[in-house]
Amino acid sequence: MFVDRVKVFAQAGNGGRGSVSFRREKFVPKGGPDGGDGGRGGNVILHADRHVDNLANLFYEPLIKAKNGGHGMGKKMSGRAGIDKIVKVPVGTIVWRGDQSMPVILSEAEGSRETISTVSPRASSTSLGMTAKIPVIDLARDEQEFVLCRGGSGGKGNVHFKSSRNRAPRQYTEGEEGEQGHFLFELRTIADAGLVGYPNAGKSTLLRKISAARPKVAAYPFTTLHPIVGVIEFPGYQRATVADIPGLIEGAHRGLGLGHEFLRHITRCRVLIFVVDIAGSEGRNPVEDLQNLRREIDLYDPTLSSRGWFVVANKMDLPGATENLKALRKRFPKVEILPTSAATGEGIDALKQALPARITDPKETVPAAI
Repeated sequence: MFVDRVKVFAQAGNGGRGSVSFRREKFVPKGGPDGGDGGRGGNVILHADRHVDNLANLFYEPLIKAKNGGHGMGKKMSGRAGIDKIVKVPVGTIVWRGDQSMPVILSEAEGSRETISTVSPRASSTSLGMTAKIPVIDLARDEQEFVLCRGGSGGKGNVHFKSSRNRAPRQYTEGEEGEQGHFLFELRTIADAGLVGYPNAGKSTLLRKISAARPKVAAYPFTTLHPIVGVIEFPGYQRATVADIPGLIEGAHRGLGLGHEFLRHITRCRVLIFVVDIAGSEGRNPVEDLQNLRREIDLYDPTLSSRGWFVVANKMDLPGATENLKALRKRFPKVEILPTSAATGEGIDALKQALPARITDPKETVPAAI
């Protein structure tokens, strides 16, 4: 099961309480207090791991709790520190506060690069409301770690309360509570390029041809239900990742179909590859398809319109493809259009040769009027 959005409750460990103890040893009269401190509570730590591809592990375990710290003991022995809870998440995971009803588009929050502290039991509701639209953390690099909830400090033993007037103190302090809170984990697939298109445009078949990925291929729409990332090898030991984004439909920016579930994965891609059924085999016009796709991208996030993009005119082996290709080039004269046929392999080599330059230095292409 592929899970790219899940709500969890995270709780760090509480600190152990301090100890009240007095030294009792032969030939040492009036040994005095020797109560040790409590151990600190364990932290909840997020670890970005490239070998994890979705959030299914958190779907089955939405309660994340670290161990409490041990209590202090005599002979000034501190309690054992609580074991940290390390949670592995995919690279590209964004963490939002649980009190935020609808996460904003990532580009809206990119203006602030400050890391927001985690939700604490002592945090005020006013401070939470002021930062509701800023993500807690964006785990965009492999092996990146972030302390989501910090464990509580251990309490002090009675050894800290001795004085010339208080020779036998029986005071101690309880350990602090660990931070806790509800969080929303959202995965946005990280890839160099993303294949965008209508259902049955041939995106999955195209990804099979240019990479070693094996997405499901069938003769019905919405075969791909979640993003699939393929790796393309280039000469000179270079490689690039291409994501097969599930098919979009008109109105996807309003959440029609699974619009928001799919469109948020596009925000990570450096280059957008629009795959168009140039033969119109599904009864649609390829020129209108490209216009609608560009419109949906712009309505969802206007910053996506300024990213580098080009068009792959797929299914060139079917009747009517040549005439539609001419019409598409006439409508978008400044846009690079690569004719291909994923079924027969036509134009696949030209596409693979064009990808390295596009991914290394994506051009800011001005979209044609729609």
